[in-house]
Amino acid sequence: MSGWTETLAAAALWLGLPLGAGWGGGPPPLAHGYVEGEYLRIAAPAAGTLERLAVRRGERVSAGAPLFIIDRATATAERDRLAAALAQVRAQRADLDTGKRAEEVAVVAARKAQAEAALRLSMAELERQSELVARRVSSPDKLDTARAAFDRDRGRLAETQAQLAVAGLAGRPDQLRAADEAVAQAEAALAQAERRLADLAPVAPAGVPPGTLVEDTLYNPGEWVPAGSPVVALLPPDRVKLVVFVPETAVARVAPGSALRLRCDGCPAGLGARVTHVASRAEYTPPVIYSVGSREKLVFRVEAVPDPSPDFALNPGLPVDVELAP
Repeated sequence: MSGWTETLAAAALWLGLPLGAGWGGGPPPLAHGYVEGEYLRIAAPAAGTLERLAVRRGERVSAGAPLFIIDRATATAERDRLAAALAQVRAQRADLDTGKRAEEVAVVAARKAQAEAALRLSMAELERQSELVARRVSSPDKLDTARAAFDRDRGRLAETQAQLAVAGLAGRPDQLRAADEAVAQAEAALAQAERRLADLAPVAPAGVPPGTLVEDTLYNPGEWVPAGSPVVALLPPDRVKLVVFVPETAVARVAPGSALRLRCDGCPAGLGARVTHVASRAEYTPPVIYSVGSREKLVFRVEAVPDPSPDFALNPGLPVDVELAP
């Protein structure tokens, strides 16, 4: 038997066909593989006791459906503490805009009235002492004392007038900026706490199509769940694919976008799939030079997406055969 004939015979054995099938009008060659699922493994970022499991194996869920809850007592308390802290800094910021209270302003106004009365008295005393000194009836020391009292009372009046003006002002620009930054910091901390609280009660991710299968639940309520450990595994319908191993002698027949006909035990007729990926390297390669005799042992991993079928679902692990184009 010639080398070329041996190669044909080996290829036929790989494809599960009688010798000569697929080359001369016989049935199309077959490649073998299985169904594989790309699972979404949902976990919480923090460790804790599994408080509630909202789904069971085999259920179908849609985006936003509750999945499970990790004990949130500590996270809830922290959220409430940060909410109170935010209310406090917001109140402090608002207080800087309002100035003093009306009662405090009334106290400053009363002190201003007292300062005005004292200034009038000291002004009258200064005028009287000036006249007496001019008539040589009083001593210059008393005039100096009256002048000092007048200057003192005039200063007190100016002080109370300034206090009254300041009482109606908002905080200084630096104080306002600092208060704004404190509010922003408290808001960010509260948002982080809210996100942490939500992360402890995951839901099915956005974009998950209706009918997504709950493939497995990995913990029971009451068990301790480490941080980042998956609790629920989901299998969306669009994450099911075929993994087929095509012999080297037939890999040239498939390319991304190629249509395949699918067979499996118990499957209805007419199922199809479309190739999405062809591996660039062979698998199960013997550590020898690629002679004619060794090439027949090479296979290439090919991935394909099955065509949607409303009446039949392919389960991961199911063995499948696909027909390759002649």
